[in-house]
Amino acid sequence: MKIYMDADGCPVISIAVNVAKEYSLEIIIVKNFAHEIYDSYASIVSVDISRDSADFYIVNKIEKDDIVVTQDYGLAAMCLSKGARPINENGLIYTQDNIEGMLNRRHLHQQLRRENKYYSKAKKRSPEADKAFERNLRILVEG
Repeated sequence: MKIYMDADGCPVISIAVNVAKEYSLEIIIVKNFAHEIYDSYASIVSVDISRDSADFYIVNKIEKDDIVVTQDYGLAAMCLSKGARPINENGLIYTQDNIEGMLNRRHLHQQLRRENKYYSKAKKRSPEADKAFERNLRILVEG
């Protein structure tokens, strides 16, 4: 089992690295060239800045039961299809039961944004979100 991180804009890199260290797991942080991320434990992979480069890298490398940290529903769906176990930065574990609704909502929101009828604002990150992420990442690692 390995942990892959879709790291562009990901606020939980240090938490994931600490959990990986604790369980002696390999962690691969995938980022584009525009981001500077350094860690002495993790493997850092830099990909092209083009859209979805990190997603395609991850999907082509993951194996069954690998854990993937991502905010991207599309990547999460591809990971599920390969038997990997995706989780988002707030600790939500993506499953076959919840991914379809998320993809449908994403599609609807994209349509509304194109029609200038919907604008979303990112909520401020809370310490509870970090705790939920760590707790559920540990569940995936131990499960």
